[in-house]
Amino acid sequence: MRRTLRTAGVVAGLLALTLTATASWAHDPNTAEGKEELRRIMADYEPAWRTSDGVTIQAAAACVGGMAAQYPCSNIDLLSVLPLSSIGGGNGNSMWGWTDSTTGKEYIIFGRTTGAAFIDVSTPTAPVYLGNLPSHNGTSSSWRDIKVYANHAYIGADSISSHGMQVFDLTRLRTVTTPQTFTADARYTGFGNSHTLAVNEETGFIFAVGTNTCSGGVHMVNVQSPKNPANAGCVSNDGYVHENQCVVYHGPDVTYQGREICFNYNTDTLTIVDVTNKSAPVQLSRTSYVGVGYTHQGWLTGDHARLLMDDELDSDTPGTKTFIWNVSDLNAPVNTSVWVNPNIQATDHNLYIIGNKTYQASYRAGLRILDSTNIASNQLQEIAYFDIYPSANNTGFNGAWNNYPFFASGTIAISGIEQGLVLVKHNPTTQPPPTTVWSDTFETATGWTVNPNGNDTATVGVWERGDPEATNSSGAKQLGTTVSGTNDLVTGRLAGNSAGAFDIDGGKTSIRSPAVTLPTSGALKVSLSWYLAHGSNASSADYFRVSIVHNGGTTQLFNQAGTAGDRDGAWATGSWDISAYAGQSVRIIIEAADASGASLVEAGVDDVKITKQ
Repeated sequence: MRRTLRTAGVVAGLLALTLTATASWAHDPNTAEGKEELRRIMADYEPAWRTSDGVTIQAAAACVGGMAAQYPCSNIDLLSVLPLSSIGGGNGNSMWGWTDSTTGKEYIIFGRTTGAAFIDVSTPTAPVYLGNLPSHNGTSSSWRDIKVYANHAYIGADSISSHGMQVFDLTRLRTVTTPQTFTADARYTGFGNSHTLAVNEETGFIFAVGTNTCSGGVHMVNVQSPKNPANAGCVSNDGYVHENQCVVYHGPDVTYQGREICFNYNTDTLTIVDVTNKSAPVQLSRTSYVGVGYTHQGWLTGDHARLLMDDELDSDTPGTKTFIWNVSDLNAPVNTSVWVNPNIQATDHNLYIIGNKTYQASYRAGLRILDSTNIASNQLQEIAYFDIYPSANNTGFNGAWNNYPFFASGTIAISGIEQGLVLVKHNPTTQPPPTTVWSDTFETATGWTVNPNGNDTATVGVWERGDPEATNSSGAKQLGTTVSGTNDLVTGRLAGNSAGAFDIDGGKTSIRSPAVTLPTSGALKVSLSWYLAHGSNASSADYFRVSIVHNGGTTQLFNQAGTAGDRDGAWATGSWDISAYAGQSVRIIIEAADASGASLVEAGVDDVKITKQ
């Protein structure tokens, strides 16, 4: 059972943070975002889970039988844990890494409430704490961010109006033999507070966001002379930016190839800006999406054609959601799908993509590694995890804040809010790809049965296989595009003369698959693409459901309830374990319902598949 912590110390700490906030601060309690975040933190904060006595350095442990020491894991080995008490104290937040090109040594710059710790992780089973750079003027912040350019670390902090951006020459670490209290080599004062920093190492610019300048937008700093940062301009027309990534674009949109493009996460939109000309940036697009809570952070694929995004305050049920975007047209990016992790319901925070792997810090669920090989088909797959907060995997703000997976050695660093620095390494087991037991793309009739139990009540908009026609009412409702091929399963494929002409009316509609005999062994999963769309007149009585019929009856695998608000159609993917029914003859039932009166409700399904691992 979850224990909610509301001690005087926590309340006092949070209030102290709010009292030092400025008007542009992301977590300002006078803004709607700040009030909501404070409410979420207070509702979801749990007592700190720390390693043993919170002092001893945790030794290496292989991931065996789902555990590495006291940490749940899969295909990731523990190398070491440096608790916060051994690296300067306080609570942890963000971090970044540096590889010394002269010596080959690897270092982590670890953000804490009171400063930045410097740690040599070249021998990851025996990391060495080198010292601390205190926060400017000794002030404290729960939000500190670090980026590295040309052997220099750049450090900003939120909620500290006079902090600016500290500059530290990392080559100083080469001669450190005992822990030091460092001073900065320089400090940029063009802004006071900042929420996060991004760096474009190709161009030599830092992009600070959430500052007390530029309306909270992108404050651009030229760091080509690393110890002499200079103001380069603002992106302010779309207001506050929470995080961003800026690159020299080499994606498929030929118009912008070779130009410097920022992908900004603006609390409720993905906003793309051409910043090649720092004095005259050009906004290319501003795009929201279904299910928006608080647009937090994201990362581009290596070919710059797609992007994965975390939303920090979206619903974490039925599972942690990762938003998949097609950004091949920078003027018109499309949120093509939402991948739902069936294994956790944790709040996702920061992710990075290297090749076909995505490294995602998901607070209470720790580090999750996803295979993004099939991202173009809106498919992700979790292939490994390391959970630094074993007591829960649900929504909340404990555990893994950030991860750094870019070291050539394969060492992956995880920053734990209460745990400190956790060093791990992906140790994948060699498995053949899953085999397909049964699949249906709905291009041909395979024997699905409408109203199989004879208790449907819908009079219009019943399930059918066909080529869907798009409808729109305050946004997309019935989708006119399928995931693959021409056909899908859809609730009344015709558009009619209005969005409500052939949507679901009168109650429930259901459809059942043909019988499928499952193998007698192996890890069995059913997966499909789906969407539920409804108008603002819907309610929680409306729904989309997936169930399995087996020898013991019918078991519901998934339920997406409606809400009293507009929900546009967008393809999402779901996957559910059905190994418990190995050896049985099973059927899949899909249901959708307009059960709250005459509300506008549409649903669709495509690419149903049962696999064995």
